[in-house]
Amino acid sequence: IITRLAYGFGDQAGALPTSANAFLLLFFLTNVAGLAPSLAGAVILVSKVWDAVSDPVIGWLSDRTRSSLGRRYPWMLAGAVPLGLLTMIQWWLPPTNQQWLLFTYYATAGVLAFTAFTAVQLPFSALAAELTQGYDARISLISFKSGFSIVGSIFTLVLARIIFEQVDNPAFQYITLGGINGTLVIVAILLCVLGTLPRYRAARRRHPEVGVVTSTSLIKQIGVATQSRPFLLVIGLYLCSWTGVQVTAVVLPYFVVDWMGLSEQYFIQMALVVQGTAVTTMYGWNMIGRRTGKRSIYFMGIPVTLIGLVGLFFIQPGQVGAMYGLGFLAGIGVATVYLVPWSMLPDVVDLDELTTGKRREGIFYGFVVFLQKIGIALAVFITGRILDWAGFIPSVAGEPSPVQPDSALWAIRMIMGPLPVITLLLGLLFAFWYPFSREVHAEILLKLKARHSSDD
Repeated sequence: IITRLAYGFGDQAGALPTSANAFLLLFFLTNVAGLAPSLAGAVILVSKVWDAVSDPVIGWLSDRTRSSLGRRYPWMLAGAVPLGLLTMIQWWLPPTNQQWLLFTYYATAGVLAFTAFTAVQLPFSALAAELTQGYDARISLISFKSGFSIVGSIFTLVLARIIFEQVDNPAFQYITLGGINGTLVIVAILLCVLGTLPRYRAARRRHPEVGVVTSTSLIKQIGVATQSRPFLLVIGLYLCSWTGVQVTAVVLPYFVVDWMGLSEQYFIQMALVVQGTAVTTMYGWNMIGRRTGKRSIYFMGIPVTLIGLVGLFFIQPGQVGAMYGLGFLAGIGVATVYLVPWSMLPDVVDLDELTTGKRREGIFYGFVVFLQKIGIALAVFITGRILDWAGFIPSVAGEPSPVQPDSALWAIRMIMGPLPVITLLLGLLFAFWYPFSREVHAEILLKLKARHSSDD
């Protein structure tokens, strides 16, 4: 239980800055910093593309790292303080209104922040496949990780609401939020390392040679990984699921403020409804998954989210109660988006070890996150372009918010509902084709156990 709690709490290092970026960054860039939507989307695109490129590289390097602390912990410890500081710096408002100066600052801050983020979060994610082996144990571990991730998202939203109520200056609001989150990021990483290291060392003592990758180029490693059909299906599932969820999160403040005509506090409350529902249903999905399997809970949860998203497209200003109710429905399925892809990926790593004799968690996790971040970056960039094409009017710092034209409001509704619905439907197809059941994975583990016994 200590290992699960420590590993779950360690996800705060990713959940806090990720939640702030997902729900607030595009809105901050356009409505506080005053960037045009296209440039704001380009900031996120540049940052995310760099972030995505760095994932397989750091995953490959962490697979090859050898130290007294293992392969993953040195990266987490080295990146802790830089990530904490950059979590704050990216919310600073430079004293200029020049569009390209603002773009340069935020793009640079984003690249640096995501470099530190990858150095910490990619090795942290890869630990899941090294700390557990059993099918159900992985569902349990990832449910803790997912639950803490959603709690971190909720904490960020609650913290933002408190800060927004207590601080009048928008520039101070966001830098305060970033400073508190940055401090907690450092604490989360340190506690995660202290809490999980004993379990990791015990696992390494049982199989000291498993997981050591000392040769083969990055390109060849990726080539071998992508020959696995189950791995490609997990990639598709993860990419579609997270793209849909993240696009919804990005456009949510615009939907609440500009379409529903409510204040930013209502946006935070709406986000809390979605995330709160996700975390409260996580335990139930964990229990159901342990009885039925990983695919089945995805098939149960995502259709409920689809109903919520379709409903949000049709909702009209003034229907605040209905908005919260549809947010509740969306949150039920969002829990499975957190849980299912991450609990499937370690099983793919086991199959790869059975096939190749090597453990390459870094490559597998790095490549999945690489594609996921590229997909989200493109989706957010396209979102910014759509808003620009639709005539969205960015705010100017210190001036009242402009009234948006009907074309921009229609675009916001389309991005809120139909677009993520399409990506989640594709995710259901990938989940349907995913071949691993509890019985298939148990057979893989038996063969690995026999191999380890013969090696000993």
